[in-house]
Amino acid sequence: MSRPVKHIVLVRFKPDAAPAKIAELFEKLHGLQSLIPGIRDLSSGPNSSPEGLSQGYTHAFVLTFDNAAARDAYLPHPSHQAVVALIVPLLESVAVVDYEFEG
Repeated sequence: MSRPVKHIVLVRFKPDAAPAKIAELFEKLHGLQSLIPGIRDLSSGPNSSPEGLSQGYTHAFVLTFDNAAARDAYLPHPSHQAVVALIVPLLESVAVVDYEFEG
């Protein structure tokens, strides 16, 4: 039985990344949900944790996929790759973690 997948991305934008460019990027990211099948949910935002454990990551986004196959189809999808091309020049660092869960 296939299980849903959480795809968690932590990003650290370069200090000179313009807030307007970051906002545009996240707008395009949210548009992926209507363009790529298998995305159940997508949420994003700037770090707001008071714990001080963010290791410099400034923003995060989380996608929930129907299953690993949907995630695997998303990764090379041209619409996703177009967003990747926009984000990479703005990034200082990125971390990605995926996990399957009962759902």
